[in-house]
Amino acid sequence: MRIFLLLMVATFWVTQGLAQELTPRLFWPAPKGTKVLITGYSYSAGDLFFDASIPIENADSRINAGILAYAQTLGLWGRTSNILLSLPYVKGSAMGLVNDVQGERDFSGFGDFSMTLNINFWGAPSMNLEEFLAFRADPQPLIGGSIKVIAPTGEYYSDRLVNIGLNRWTTRFKLGSVYPLTKEWLLELSASAWIFGDDDDFVVAKKEQDPVYAAEANLIKRIRPGLWASLDFTYYYGGRQTIGGEPLRNTQSNVKVGGTLVWPFLQRHAIKVGYANGIYTRFGEDFNQFLLSYQVVVN
Repeated sequence: MRIFLLLMVATFWVTQGLAQELTPRLFWPAPKGTKVLITGYSYSAGDLFFDASIPIENADSRINAGILAYAQTLGLWGRTSNILLSLPYVKGSAMGLVNDVQGERDFSGFGDFSMTLNINFWGAPSMNLEEFLAFRADPQPLIGGSIKVIAPTGEYYSDRLVNIGLNRWTTRFKLGSVYPLTKEWLLELSASAWIFGDDDDFVVAKKEQDPVYAAEANLIKRIRPGLWASLDFTYYYGGRQTIGGEPLRNTQSNVKVGGTLVWPFLQRHAIKVGYANGIYTRFGEDFNQFLLSYQVVVN
């Protein structure tokens, strides 16, 4: 019966992306008390687009990230909920023209620690395993909310433009719903807002950033217990930055698409693979991203 517990692992696809992250099955429930350990790897490569007032051109980066995370399903206020703790380690390089001079930087270190709390408001009360199996056999519409907090714990140098840590608190609020089209097909729709604190130690002056708003859609195919695939889409807008009181012209209006596949094995284990690509980027990162994680139920 442990294989059914792996249905929750979709919640725990851990990346350090902000509005760009794709999170299919974020609000899909799991039995109360389920505990999952996750190790993951992601590789991102692509271009970076800056405001014209920042003297960086032809910017390009290659980023490898390893992630360790722990997730547990709870029963807050009688509703299915889960909490996810994650810490990445990042190694990569960035290069580009700075004032028409070729520059390059290699970097490595721990990224920012994050905590995510998800709760189903409607359609998924806290369940034991038998109740969960009944829900899975006859899925019902869901409405859920999520809050993610990223703490400024990662490596940061105030004299460098490229850093692993953000050096500011960041919070994401998300509201989403799941609609069973059939027993095999699910449609997820969600909207979110990222709220950013200030970076008081940015290389030239204090850096502020407007909120980023995102909309996401995931079309999910349930193939068999624990095995599923999804087509993922997100659009995000906003994030205009102000440096030293001077607003930049770098409002994002970007589109990203991707796909996800989860394959369970040996009842308690699962492999998750994903790919995402920016198909339209106005400012910010235009990355191809490959993700791989191993997840195991430990209770």
